[in-house]
Amino acid sequence: MLKTLILKSVSFAVLFSTTTPALSEVSPAAAPNGVVMPKNYKNWQILGVSHRTDKDSLRIILANPVAYTAATEGKNNPWPDGSMIAKLAWKDSTHANFAAATVPGELSHVEFMIRDSQKFADTNGWGYARWLGMEQKPYGNGASFAQECSTCHLQAKDAGYVFTRKAPLP
Repeated sequence: MLKTLILKSVSFAVLFSTTTPALSEVSPAAAPNGVVMPKNYKNWQILGVSHRTDKDSLRIILANPVAYTAATEGKNNPWPDGSMIAKLAWKDSTHANFAAATVPGELSHVEFMIRDSQKFADTNGWGYARWLGMEQKPYGNGASFAQECSTCHLQAKDAGYVFTRKAPLP
């Protein structure tokens, strides 16, 4: 009896784990402009890091292979179509055992820039999207939210509308 119960429990656990995706594997809803969160972005290469003192946040910037190659080779003005850049932002937090260290706290948001010069011509060739917090709630009340992003990125026009520069490595 106990052996049967254990086998049934193990079988259910295996069935459940192979048929039910983990929460982190479930794609959030599309942004209001139709941009969907790219799958496997967490496997992209690190392009750079930043600390926003005005937002008290730490950020890691990731690039898909197209964007990373463009940044590495200096072929990023304009960035090639297919380039994708992710920015993960956390609120500043103090390390519990090292007060001088600022470490990631609560996840603030995840943002994406997707280069398609024709599809996103009205926002300088970039599609923008943002998801808020761990809930990954899409940001914006309509497709026009991307104009807010595009307007800010005009400051980086000479860098292909991208603020991030590749972090130097030896």
